[in-house]
Amino acid sequence: MTDPQTAVPEEKKKVGIGAFIALALAIILFSGVFYRMPAGKEWLGAFDFTTLIGHFGTIAGSKNTFTGAGGDSARAGFLFSLSLFPGVMLALGLIEVLAHYGALRAAQVILTPLLYPILGVPGYTGLALVTDLQSTDGGAAITRSLYDEGRITKKHLVTICAWQYAGAGCINNYYSTVSALFPMFLCPVWVPVIFILLFKFVGGAMIRFVLSTVYKKDFEND
Repeated sequence: MTDPQTAVPEEKKKVGIGAFIALALAIILFSGVFYRMPAGKEWLGAFDFTTLIGHFGTIAGSKNTFTGAGGDSARAGFLFSLSLFPGVMLALGLIEVLAHYGALRAAQVILTPLLYPILGVPGYTGLALVTDLQSTDGGAAITRSLYDEGRITKKHLVTICAWQYAGAGCINNYYSTVSALFPMFLCPVWVPVIFILLFKFVGGAMIRFVLSTVYKKDFEND
């Protein structure tokens, strides 16, 4: 067993090439780079989080999934929550494996210079932010895990939640729901995505400013 007094803290461990490979794989998985690939390149979907989650099939002779149709109130909410479990479990499992190989340490090295000046959060929270681009539930679960482990403060938590809440799951929603309007676009389809990401950072920075001024006293002991 490792002596706790001589163990090297997680944040001080050496960041090797394997850690950066793990981080690159995490970004590829959760960023939507390989989401809905054209014919002949569908196999790249194996590296996409949304594709890996898949979807529930329909009941024989019906267009409905196991959640059915026409339900409401607590029963519908319970069945909907069950449909979220696979995505959350897959996201947490992938992050645990990637973190084991140093993805969080690599993210801290690379993303801190970007995220800290804008949002005031450490770089390893970048994986939670990237995950939110495709999975609101996965991003929220990873954020909660970081908070429970003491890696982020309450102020970090609120700022990250503000970033995630603005355009949550934007890549998935944009290319699934908005795709029907692509023929009507007067600009390249990737331009709105850039604006969505830009204003997510603007919203997060604004919340950070409010927390550091108006609500500064609430986080003095954080």
